[in-house]
Amino acid sequence: MNRITNSKIVTFVATILLLFGVSIPQQAKAAEPYNNAFKITFLSWSTGSTKISYERALPEKKQSAEICTSLISAGYDKYQNDPLGFTLRYSHKFFVGNYDINKPLQGAYLRPEIIYSDYKYTHSITGARTPARMCALLGTAGYQHCFGHFVVDGWVGGGYAFGRAAETGYHHGFQLWKWFGKRNDNIALSFSIRIGYIW
Repeated sequence: MNRITNSKIVTFVATILLLFGVSIPQQAKAAEPYNNAFKITFLSWSTGSTKISYERALPEKKQSAEICTSLISAGYDKYQNDPLGFTLRYSHKFFVGNYDINKPLQGAYLRPEIIYSDYKYTHSITGARTPARMCALLGTAGYQHCFGHFVVDGWVGGGYAFGRAAETGYHHGFQLWKWFGKRNDNIALSFSIRIGYIW
């Protein structure tokens, strides 16, 4: 009888240890948060540039920091003015509403950012290579969602711009106000979608 009881106890303990030995690492791995993201601005190539960005989560603060750069000319030139230059963009996200520390890059956010755009293009009237150098201070609102290792980020916003504006008003990171028959080179608008990989 003792032999049967001991055998059952050993089997039971071994089963428990095996279950815990397998399940604990899997749960820990599944709960591991992804704090880094590499993204491209969706369809940026169709507006004459290729934009890539890196984002790092600051989960203890419900925030993240992101830097984006682009090569102006790497894409389809919709204005046919042969642009060549770059943009640099820094933004800081403040996540609002429900926030899951296990998904630190997901949620609705408010985001102040600064953008610098510097490029040359061929002016449509003079034909001369013309510089365009602008800086913009923006406030944007958006939502970022994570699907496993895949992330989608969309936003809209606006703010103040200053500098030497391009003929088209487009600065490969923001668009100057040009609606309802009026143009204002001090009002910048930004809206786009980024997709990428998180780890």
